[in-house]
Amino acid sequence: MAVYVIVNIAVDDAAAYEPYKAQVPALIRKHGGEYLVRGGECEVLEGDWRPSRLVLFRFPDMRAVKALYSDPEYQPLMALRQRVAKTDSVAVEGV
Repeated sequence: MAVYVIVNIAVDDAAAYEPYKAQVPALIRKHGGEYLVRGGECEVLEGDWRPSRLVLFRFPDMRAVKALYSDPEYQPLMALRQRVAKTDSVAVEGV
């Protein structure tokens, strides 16, 4: 079953974030993921949520998402992202 990962990210240091942006797409592909949305303009239709920058991925299953997060190549990139940005993310099974 496909799994979608929805991420809201507020980058505090754009220059420091550049290596993350450059290197992560290959790791996403390595684990069968693909970008569906990557920071496009968004419009709030209801509620109080004001996303900063939305990213939406599709992965083949939850195992692939967890494999990305535990990949030794991803660990230093995740640490970099956590230093220079505030991130909220959720993985949800699709239909």
